[in-house]
Parts: sequence; structure tokens; C-alpha cells
Amino acid sequence: MKDAIAGPADGSARVVEDLPTRDGYDRWSALYDEEDNALCLLEEPHVDRLLGPVEGLSVADVGCGTGRHALRLAARGARVTALDFSTGMLGKARAKPGADAVRFVEHDLREPLPLADASQDRVLTALVLDHVSWLVPFFAELGRVCRPDGFVVATVMHPAMLLRGVQAHFTDPGTGRDVRPASAPNAIADYVMGALGAGLVLEHLSEHAVDRALVARSARAAKHLGWPLLLLMRLRPR
Repeated sequence: MKDAIAGPADGSARVVEDLPTRDGYDRWSALYDEEDNALCLLEEPHVDRLLGPVEGLSVADVGCGTGRHALRLAARGARVTALDFSTGMLGKARAKPGADAVRFVEHDLREPLPLADASQDRVLTALVLDHVSWLVPFFAELGRVCRPDGFVVATVMHPAMLLRGVQAHFTDPGTGRDVRPASAPNAIADYVMGALGAGLVLEHLSEHAVDRALVARSARAAKHLGWPLLLLMRLRPR
């Protein structure tokens, strides 16, 4: 689906191409790792802090994309199973140094996870929830595979970005189109109630805004200075 939206100040229009989530990320995979991605820069140290030491632990990276977390965690001694439904994203992940240490699985997250009950010490789902409209069953699956003494870490683009008309998107260098993988217009309450409805215990919830330190690392972050960009949750099975 294609339509035009307001573009630069000269009155020209940009063409927006809306795609199913999988198709969008297959297209995005070609340039995902090379882009200036302020959200990823902001998110990664917070993920490390919430996960804590992972050496010797079983970790599921649910919606792993190009393996940015999976490969870092495996390098720190975790036994990582990384799942995604984008063939393009997984292809990029599997081609990276260190990929042999990760078990990559192509899997549609609308289906039950191909992992045993209580098999994972840590479960991570990073920048995935804004593409999930079936939140209660999704959170329930994350909790099912998590060990009773483990926990789930979930990150997502802050819903405040929707108020600015921002969702996951990229510019196709070949066409110049603004390509948007399908997203779900979830609010913070949807994430919290989805987790609670799945029987999980909310242990941590925090919001993180764009500051000048992030702008110094990411030119694209400047337009969001002062706005919350990242939402973090840590959850435990009951």
C-alpha cells in the first residue's frame, strides 16, 4: 500500500509504503545495521543492566532481528536461542562473526515458541512489542519458557512517539520511499495489562528520554530531544 504524506518545507511529498511486518523487515535487513538508530543506541546499555551477568545462562532472544543482542550475549558466555520470522534479518545475523555460538531459529511469534516450559534463565524481547497486537498470549509464552527463578526483559519504542507520528520505518535507498512495517498502536497501559493478564509480575518499569548525550551520538535523535523514546519492563513468572 502506498500513499503520500507531507514532506519537506518546500511542499513536496514523500511516498509512504506500508508493508506487512515480515515483508518490511525483510526489506529493512539490507541496511538495518548501517543506519543511525538512536533507539538501539539508547536501549542496549539498559538491556545489559536489566539482564545482569549471563555467563552460563540459557537466554532466549525473541524477535532477534540481525542478532545485535544475541551475539553480544553469546560472547559473554550465554547459551542463546534467537528467534525471528524475517528471513532477511536472520540471514544478516547468521553471517556475522560469532554467529556459530547462537542457535538461530526462523519462527513466527504468533505461534507458540519452540522452547520447552521453564527452559530459559532469561528471556529477552527487544523492540518487538510495538508489532504485537496479541499481547496477553505473547507475554504468556514468554513467561511459559522462563524458569521460575528467571525473568523476562522487554523493550519497546515509547508509545509517546506515536503522538509525533513516529513508528518503526526506514527510507528505501532505491526508491526514496518511507517504508513502514505494520505496527500496533499500543499504549503503556496495554503493555502493563498484557503482562499482568498473562500472569507475570511487573518488577521494573521505566521510561527513557532523548538527552543531549544521545544526540551527540545520533544526529537523528535531535528532533526528539526531551521526548521519551524507550520503554523498559522486567517481568517475573508467578
